Amino acid sequence: MPVIRRSSLSWVVVVPVLALVVLAFTWGRDLGGVVVGLVAVVLGAAVLAAVHHAEVVAHRVGEPFGSLVLAVAVTIIEVALIITLMLSGGAKTASLPRDTVFAAVMITCNGIVGLSLLVGAIRHHVVSFNAEGTGAALATVATLATLSLVLPTFTTSRPGPEFSPPQLAFAAIASLMLYVAFVLAQTVRHRDFFLPVTPDGVVIEAEEHADPPSSRAALTSLGLLLLALVAVVGLAKVESPAIEAGVAAAGLPASFVGVVIALLVLLPETLAATRNALRDRIQTSLNLALGSALASIGLTIPAIAVATIWIDVPLLLGLGATQMVLLALTLIVTVLTVVPGRATRLQGVVHLVLLAAFVFLAINP
Repeated sequence: MPVIRRSSLSWVVVVPVLALVVLAFTWGRDLGGVVVGLVAVVLGAAVLAAVHHAEVVAHRVGEPFGSLVLAVAVTIIEVALIITLMLSGGAKTASLPRDTVFAAVMITCNGIVGLSLLVGAIRHHVVSFNAEGTGAALATVATLATLSLVLPTFTTSRPGPEFSPPQLAFAAIASLMLYVAFVLAQTVRHRDFFLPVTPDGVVIEAEEHADPPSSRAALTSLGLLLLALVAVVGLAKVESPAIEAGVAAAGLPASFVGVVIALLVLLPETLAATRNALRDRIQTSLNLALGSALASIGLTIPAIAVATIWIDVPLLLGLGATQMVLLALTLIVTVLTVVPGRATRLQGVVHLVLLAAFVFLAINP
């Protein structure tokens, strides 16, 4: 992971503190349009700063742990945004967790994967990655997505695409268990499956990149990461009415709020994956993409399930027919992309077209 050398007044140091100051001045107040816009800018900057500091910590611990740190940091932001919007939106936000998680899966598996493959193939002609680890990650994504987002549409204990409390508890526990099992495989038992490989399939144990940061720098970034996450959670609460009003004013379906959240929290991961693809570290890009998809389901669903104990809002998790078709096509295409362990520009374009189809149908369902 690259480390950006910064002075004590670098923007990644100033932004978390500034975001907390803005939060203190705006919390619980009615805001005008200009102030809402400024808060949105600070919120976006805080998200970028949080992921930057996660990258610094990730670079200190190394791969594949680094990708895990980034995925968890992004998921914390995602859960915070969902819960704050559900608290302010009431029953009309019953499908927000589903819309956000599904959007995150489509953006990671099609957007980040597709962009990484395309950029990497343009720069390096053909990109190579470890099919064993990437395939294991994809299998876990497919299982999590089916258990949490597809099955609720077909269960009969509750009317509509909703789990009964025992079913929701099972889905949450199963999701968490699958995520933990994947993390253990990625970081302990089969760590070599998730390391970069040469075009001949030989695992590269040691990558050539910048020296890792010192323990002091990593601890500083950890502290700033925590400050940034607190600021993001608070500012998300401040901005939540404006996000919903903006989507409604644009004439977009209410479900598009989930797409906005996913795009916001995954933007830094997209930038990080693209940078790695340009440097021919496509395995790291895929670790980031699929790791984010796994965390988005495996951590978000249990967190939301627990939150519903206090949030008196029904939780609609089941996908509609159009969404299930897109999910099935995405999983099939991604399997065909992963199996050879090599990819060209074509695979990147195919994934990006699927992302475009998802966004278009989210706007015009």
